[in-house]
Amino acid sequence: AYAAEFDFAAVVPMSAKNGQGVDILLSEAEKYTVEMPWLFPEDMITDQPDRQIAAEIIREKLLRSLAKEIPHGIAVELEQFFERDNKNGEPIIEVNAVIYCEKQSHKGVVIGKGGAMLKKVGTLAREDIEEFFGCKCNLKLWVKVKADWRNKDKALKQFGYNDF
Repeated sequence: AYAAEFDFAAVVPMSAKNGQGVDILLSEAEKYTVEMPWLFPEDMITDQPDRQIAAEIIREKLLRSLAKEIPHGIAVELEQFFERDNKNGEPIIEVNAVIYCEKQSHKGVVIGKGGAMLKKVGTLAREDIEEFFGCKCNLKLWVKVKADWRNKDKALKQFGYNDF
């Protein structure tokens, strides 16, 4: 239907489930690529600071683990993020994070029965943080309510959303 309405260079039916048509899509996309020098150093994988990466890993685990409406009212703020050596002289990252939700009822859902949801999210996030940074991580999470934070400029700025 769209092909009849618009003058596309190509229309490529494909399936993400079984990969059918992906090779055709890549072939079509390759026609428009232009070789250029690297814009960033070859070993640089992101321009985001380490604190932001850790906070986003925690937020991603919340998005994947919680009911549909709750994660969109959640912000993660790192209170502490630093690297130190453990007693064996190996590096370890210390992360203390607060998960803010908009409603008291959401706080209970984030924590879960007996703390099960918070433990699950913490474990998943810690594993990804360790993999990303290549060392052990001591992750501590707290959950607090900041009512209607998404509609308050000060809170948006506090959570790093002031550019939106």
